[in-house]
Amino acid sequence: MDSCNCIEPQRPPDDLLMKYQYISDFFIALAYFSIPLELIYFVKKSAVFPYRWVLVQFGAFIVLCGATHLINLWTFTMHTRTVAMVMTTAKVFTAVVSCATALMLVHIIPDLLSVKTRELFLKNKAAELDREMGLIRTQEETGRHVRMLTHEIRSTLDRHTILKTTLVELGRTLALEECALWMPTRTGLELQLSYTLRQQNPVGYTVPIHLPVINQVFSSSHAVKISPKCPVALIRPAGKYMPGEVVAVRVPLLHLSNFQINDWPELSTKRYALMVLMLPSDSARQWHVHELELVEVVADQVAVALSHAAILEESMRARDLLMEQNVALDLARREAETAIRARNDFLAVMNHEMRTPMHAIIALSSLLQETELTPEQRLMVETILKSSNLLSTLINDVLDLSRLEDGSLQLDLGTFNLFAVFREVLNLIKPIASVKKLHVSLNLAPDLPEYAIGDEKRLMQTILNVVGNAVKFSKEGSISITAFFAKSELLRDSRTPEFFPVPSDNHFYLRVQVKDSGVGISPQDIPKLFTKFAQTQSTATRNSGGSGLGLAICKRFVNLMEGHIWIESEGLGKGCTAIFMVKLGIPERLNEPKLPFMPKVPTNHGPTAFPGLKVLVMDENGVSRMVTKGLLVHLGCDVTMVSSSEECLRVVSHEHKVVFMDVCVPGMDGYEVAIRINEKFTKRHERPIIVALTGNTDKVTKENCMRVGMDGIILKPVSLDKMRSVLSDLLEHRVLFEAI
Repeated sequence: MDSCNCIEPQRPPDDLLMKYQYISDFFIALAYFSIPLELIYFVKKSAVFPYRWVLVQFGAFIVLCGATHLINLWTFTMHTRTVAMVMTTAKVFTAVVSCATALMLVHIIPDLLSVKTRELFLKNKAAELDREMGLIRTQEETGRHVRMLTHEIRSTLDRHTILKTTLVELGRTLALEECALWMPTRTGLELQLSYTLRQQNPVGYTVPIHLPVINQVFSSSHAVKISPKCPVALIRPAGKYMPGEVVAVRVPLLHLSNFQINDWPELSTKRYALMVLMLPSDSARQWHVHELELVEVVADQVAVALSHAAILEESMRARDLLMEQNVALDLARREAETAIRARNDFLAVMNHEMRTPMHAIIALSSLLQETELTPEQRLMVETILKSSNLLSTLINDVLDLSRLEDGSLQLDLGTFNLFAVFREVLNLIKPIASVKKLHVSLNLAPDLPEYAIGDEKRLMQTILNVVGNAVKFSKEGSISITAFFAKSELLRDSRTPEFFPVPSDNHFYLRVQVKDSGVGISPQDIPKLFTKFAQTQSTATRNSGGSGLGLAICKRFVNLMEGHIWIESEGLGKGCTAIFMVKLGIPERLNEPKLPFMPKVPTNHGPTAFPGLKVLVMDENGVSRMVTKGLLVHLGCDVTMVSSSEECLRVVSHEHKVVFMDVCVPGMDGYEVAIRINEKFTKRHERPIIVALTGNTDKVTKENCMRVGMDGIILKPVSLDKMRSVLSDLLEHRVLFEAI
């Protein structure tokens, strides 16, 4: 078998190829040695590079590669074993470093890639931060413009100035070609061109409010770009350039349901004005986001400023109206005060003037009653006396009601005998009731205190009016008067929910019930009973003449005494029950003697005649003077009459026991006369009893009489029985002040 030589036979080296390899290895070695120098320079300059040891390892690998190629230069010629050993060692080190570097790159490359990722992330963040900084700068600029515009807008509270300033400042800040404001008309169906920046268009042009472009703007809270050719944007003259961009924004108007501001509409729903802003036509400028935000903020600020202006205008209008009302009220108050003074003066004069003739009628009728009369004549005289007494009562009621209405009537509080008041009422009512054959009964509860603190006259008048009404409206049957101490459980009555009693240790509530068997009253007519001169259907059918002023005054008196009054009736023909409660004081000592002020209607005790009693009568009115003398002469008195104060002072002597004088006389009045008489007679037993006989019923008259030292006051008219009782009480007590 022939042997095969598979190895290519060695050829002598080609000198040219060897030369090229030699040159290539030299330059490769040079390049390998230059790369580490460059890496060293990079590491030195790059202080933050995180992989320096990798670069050192990579540098060693390159140096070894370069050393291998450099040593390889000696292998192209004959060389020694030492060169072969060095070459082998260099290649071994180069192989080791190459493998280590390759393995290290496997771990380093992902890190390098992540660093690149983070670098891209940081770049993006930096770009985003730049954008945010730009936005912040834009917002700061917008805020500066807003503050400037707000300051200009709110520097006044005149709405016309606010709107005009807004257009001017927006035009200057945004470099606008035109800016306009459309306001809703009074009907709310159109928008009217009210304000423009350049004032090149006639203000007053209107467009329908329901246009689609207007609805689009009103339905958005942001600025909206609109077509330059829409009706609300056609407010600048046509030019040869392309019109600039136009935006519109709504301006909320104040809810004006409670305001009426000059020519503004009364708005019951949310309404808006329209602001239109136009960029210049000769530029390619567009609206930026921050500019639109500026426009929106300014629109809101204008709305706030307009609301403030509207409130200010309304408050000023309300202030002017209030001032006018105050002037009118002050004028009405002065007129009312003048009217009240005139009424009071009129009532005072009429009271005095009416009581004087009434005094003559009652006195002469009572004197006539004492003469020999036929039954028919006596009936006529009694009718005259009753009618005169009723008229006198009506005069008193009118005066009392007048004082109650103007608040000048005050209670005359004092300690009085409560039992005596009821007995007095019974004595006064019984004669009238006996004529109609009515039985009157009085029932006083055992726990009722005998003495109480209150206004005796007003209480008696209230009881007398209520009982008098029962007698008046009853034709037959009986009348019962019941009085008792109202317990706490009886103070609140479900039928009187508006009455709120306030119990205390020093007071008690007196409850009085007057029940009659009269014709009754229908429930619907009961509230009318407490009105003045009420005439219900039932009273009209009775031919009784209505309730007059009695119950109306009773209600006022009871209210003044912190009480309540009401009427109960089951219907016509079933009678009535009048109930009232009043608050009275409890005296510190139940047995405290009664004060020296006597009731208005004195009792008929004492002598029936006063023979030889010297009495001086001073009265300017001749008729009244003669009537008073007639009463006194009939009682047996020796009467001296004078018509003036000077004559009275000249005539009066220690022989006169009683002096009756009218305090209202020309010249020196009765008060001054009383002072002079007291000065003239220093000894009390020599001084006559001085009594004012007057028609004045005001408290000032009583206070003045007490102040000057008078011993009593008697109100006209005076009948024969009253004069007899007056003289009896004066001679017994030397004091008699009839309650006013």
